[in-house]
Amino acid sequence: MSRHSDSARTGQCIVCGRTFPLSKLHKAGQLRPHLYEMIAAEVQGCSSESLICDDDLARYRRRYVEKLLDEERGELSELDRKVLDSFERGASTVQASAATMLERKPTFGERVADKVASFGSSWTFILIFIAVLLAWMALNVSGLFAQPFDPYPFILLNLVLSCLAALQAPVIMMSQRRQEEKDRRRSENDYMINLRAELEIRQLHEKIDHQMAKQWERLAELQQIQIELLERRGGGREQG
Repeated sequence: MSRHSDSARTGQCIVCGRTFPLSKLHKAGQLRPHLYEMIAAEVQGCSSESLICDDDLARYRRRYVEKLLDEERGELSELDRKVLDSFERGASTVQASAATMLERKPTFGERVADKVASFGSSWTFILIFIAVLLAWMALNVSGLFAQPFDPYPFILLNLVLSCLAALQAPVIMMSQRRQEEKDRRRSENDYMINLRAELEIRQLHEKIDHQMAKQWERLAELQQIQIELLERRGGGREQG
């Protein structure tokens, strides 16, 4: 019943001036002190009882976090701004973007380069290559052919090896470059996720500190009330 009444009641945002249900509004006095100070400094007439909507609160939170990062790290990078955008939206878009970039389907040329690099760096390739070299030299030295197709010093073999090295090297470099790109994206994604987690933990700590301060204020008020009641009772007994 109370939820229905809260959704039926409305209030006005102190920042944008639009009317929203109370479920989408927040009291400025219940926000973190530094965030409340930022809003109060920019919005005239803002008090602890003023209401602010979700969109404006997210925008101020993003600006507050951006200010903290700017003070700690100096100029913000593009990755920092992506994290701030996801932080403002309040969704786990950092993890989603990380999965999207890492799951990109490689092209035909990239798949071929990966397979060539994988085979060229295996013991299978080394053993086959040694066997072919020995067979080539043995056929041209043993005298099985009246006219060897590549007599000593194996000029044709040197030409084949040079062409193989000339083709294999750039293919392997292509595969290594793609692997470096994947590693770079992984490191960027790890940085973005860690930064997002750091900001959320910092925000949680500020909320806890704010709640603890509020509780200490309430406890102090209750103690003051108890002391006043005890003093009144003590004064009444003395008069009696």
